[in-house]
This record gives sequence, C-alpha cells and structure tokens, in this order.
Amino acid sequence: MRVLGVDCGGEYTGYGVVEGDGHVLTCLNSGAIHMSPKLALELRLKTVFDGLTAQMELHRPEVVAIEDVFYSVNAKSALKLGHVRGVAMMAAAQQGLSVVAYAPLAVKSAVVGYGMAEKHQVQLMVSRLLKLDELPKPFDAADALAIAICHIHAANTLARQGITHR
Repeated sequence: MRVLGVDCGGEYTGYGVVEGDGHVLTCLNSGAIHMSPKLALELRLKTVFDGLTAQMELHRPEVVAIEDVFYSVNAKSALKLGHVRGVAMMAAAQQGLSVVAYAPLAVKSAVVGYGMAEKHQVQLMVSRLLKLDELPKPFDAADALAIAICHIHAANTLARQGITHR
C-alpha cells in the first residue's frame, strides 16, 4: 500500500509518501510546502494544490490520508486550516484518489503509543519506524509521515478483521 500523508497548516503543509504492508514501512519522499504569508490567500492555496498534485503525480499513492479537523480556540486559524484542508482534498479528488482522515490523537497513538505525544516524540518515532538516517524535517513533514503510517496500520488491522477500508 502506498499512502500520501498530508499535514495541513497555515504556513507549511507537510507531505510524506509511505509504502508498506504493516510490517515493513518505507519512506519514498517527504517535505513541506511553504506558503509565503506575503501572498494573497488564493495564491497560497494554489501553491499547496500544485505541490500536492506534483507529489501525487510523481508517487501515485493509492489513498491520501489527512488529519481530521480539530477545534481551535482561534476561529481565524481554524478557517485558514479548513481552506488548506479543502485544497488538499480537492487535489486528491482531481487525481481520482479517496481521502481518509484521522484525529490527531489517533495519529500520535498509532506512531508513538501516546495520544498526547509532543512533536519531537512523533518525529523520533517516525524516524525509527521508517529506519531513516536522520530525523524528518520540518515537523510538518514528520507529522505527514505519521499520518501515512497511521493509515497503513489502520488499513492492515481492518484487513485482518476482514473489513474493507478505502
């Protein structure tokens, strides 16, 4: 299974492509798309769309996994995040890919074993699970890889139970 994980953010959107069968996991690529705060919102969103589309065309994932919406105290930040999330979902739809979403607690639990793990703990465990020579940077890329790993684990668990997951 090949999964593109996406960590949507207001300034950086992380991406990570992971291939695996649940036992062996391989990182094919990771990074972050930077959106200059100097650009108009529509141009920042286009930057995300183009960057994610390029990753999908290059790596041909079977599914796109993103973080589920979480409630923010800052409504303006939550709205910006929603825009980026929508663009990520649209990019996947344009490529004919389904999108699955996972709660941040579920992602951290799947990778670290603790839903309240800190960013550096996620980064370290992602590096260990993927047997990387160095820590994935920035944190957004590590989070995106964690989201992809979470989906591979969830899909394999469901498959063992005879349940089909998209």
